[in-house]
Parts: sequence; structure tokens; C-alpha cells
Amino acid sequence: MATPPLFLEYEDALKRPEHRLAHGLTPPEIDDFLAELAALIEPVEVHFQWRPQTRDPNDEMVLEAAINGQADAMVTYNVADFAVAGERFAISIIRPAELLKKVKR
Repeated sequence: MATPPLFLEYEDALKRPEHRLAHGLTPPEIDDFLAELAALIEPVEVHFQWRPQTRDPNDEMVLEAAINGQADAMVTYNVADFAVAGERFAISIIRPAELLKKVKR
């Protein structure tokens, strides 16, 4: 799930030069990927803003998407910054490896 601002952040991050070096996709390939991602994700409208909840202001839009989308969990490497807010809103904060272990069961 994602809000429009969060989806635009995904696009911006994927198109940054340092990230393009890491993933190796061309701009048209990035656009194709984003079109497929947009078709798969559940759009979320932000009805309530809960700011500030995290130490990093850049994390707020991610948390708001999770809260407004009634997510059960957030998957992130940034567990420390989301831990308190996750507990407050009953959203599990898990690392990608933890998700993969759960999926394999």
C-alpha cells in the first residue's frame, strides 16, 4: 500500500544516480517497474495525519500510509525509528529477513 506522496518518493529514490548505479535499470525500465508496482499496490488516502511520531521527519509519510491503510505490519530495515510508533498503533515492525522467514513457513 502507498499514498500518492509515498509513491512519488519511491519514484524519486529509484531515479537517483546513486541508486541507478546500484540497481542498473534504465529510465524506461524504472518507469515500467513503477507502472507495474502501481498496478499491484493498494492506494491509501490519508484521512488523518499523526505527525510527529518518529525521530526522522522523512519517515512520517511511511507511517501515515501504514496507519491510514490499517496495515498489520511494516517491513523495513529502519526498525529502531518505527518501534515506538508501531507499538502505539499496533503495527508490527519487522525486518525483510523476518518477513522471508514467515513466508517460507
